Formats: sequence, C-alpha cells, structure tokens
Amino acid sequence: MAISRTDRLFALSRILRDGRLHRAEDLARRLGVSRRQIYRDLDTLIASGVPIAGERGLGYMATAEVTLPPLNLTLEELEALQLGLAVVAEAGDDGLRAAARSLGDKLDAVLPEGRPPPAAAPMGLAIGAFADAARGFRHMPTIRAAIRARQKLRLVIPPDPEAPQRVVRPLRLDYWGRVWTVTVWCETTGGFADLRMDLIEDVVPLPHLFADEPGRRLSDRHAARD
Repeated sequence: MAISRTDRLFALSRILRDGRLHRAEDLARRLGVSRRQIYRDLDTLIASGVPIAGERGLGYMATAEVTLPPLNLTLEELEALQLGLAVVAEAGDDGLRAAARSLGDKLDAVLPEGRPPPAAAPMGLAIGAFADAARGFRHMPTIRAAIRARQKLRLVIPPDPEAPQRVVRPLRLDYWGRVWTVTVWCETTGGFADLRMDLIEDVVPLPHLFADEPGRRLSDRHAARD
C-alpha cells in the first residue's frame, strides 16, 4: 500500500540521518517510488531546511543536525518565523514559552531599524512539508516531564497499524525535517521506536518509573544505528 507524501518525506529524512551516502535509486527502491520522485522529495526537504548534501549520480546524505549560517530573510520568511514563535509561545510548556520569547527578542535585536512590519499571517495556512507538526506541541510538557522523571507513558496513536496503543519508556525528544519525534523503548512491541508527535492523540502518565537496563537505553539505540 502506498504511503502518503508526508510519511514518505519523514521516512526519507530518517534514512538520510544515519550519516551514510545513499544513492537515489536505492532510496527509490526502498520507498517504492520512482527515482524522479526521490529527486523531487529531496528538493522539498532541502527547501524545508533539512541539511542534505549530494548530487545526482553520487548519492545524498544529511550533513548536520543543526546549521545556522548567516541568513537573508524575505518578509514572507520573517512572517513564517514569527508565526512559528507565536505557536510555540502558546504551548503549555513554560520552558518552551520562555525560549520562544528569548528567541523573538534576539530576532528583534538583529533586524534592521525602520523595517516594515510583516502583515498578519493567515493562521490556516499550511507552511512547509509537514504542516501538522504543531499538533504535537500539546503533548510536549507531559513527555518532557516523563523523560526527566523516567516515568512510563501510555501513548494512543490511532494511525499506527503496529500498535495504536503503546506503553513506552520515553528517552529523548528530537526535531528533524519539521517534525518532532520522541524516541522510546516500547514495552508493547519490545523494541525501540521513533514516534511522530503530531500523530499522538493522547498521552497518559503511568504510576511506574523505569531504570536504565542494558538493551533499553538511549545509548543502546545509538549503538544500533552505528
């Protein structure tokens, strides 16, 4: 069964993040699409800010998790950035709200004086390859608290065909290709998983804590990828 374009872009970004060089024909075979479609998807990811390097005939790979070179922004790009900060500022997490305000202040400090104010952004406009990513913000405080406390969670993910309900050990939040994910060791499936935050419908903290166990730690997840 063919997957949606959003799921394919997410899968493609996950493949490339292993640090290895991947040929377009191998990516196309793995994802079940044409090589021409892979080139279009790569162009979309690069335009969305995913740091991908390579060229046709040689291969492609992710170059870094975060790169912040000097930027020249259009008014539309500035508007999109400010809209994103406004969304984060409405999140239920005090730390994220404070970070959004701090980042907004830094942005204002470096913008040239006398610039025209950006027009109000249409709130229903989808921006970027993963327009629903902001949906995951509502669960951010609960999951962050569980990671710090080493508390088990029950996640309800209706579109997940493997396990629509999971009991997990949350290990890390990550941001890749405009999608927030949570890395977990899943007690339901007995393995690691990177779950998209925007697909999680409900998060229920459980009255159980977890300790580091060989084979279930974040370091074990990293070792499995090497």
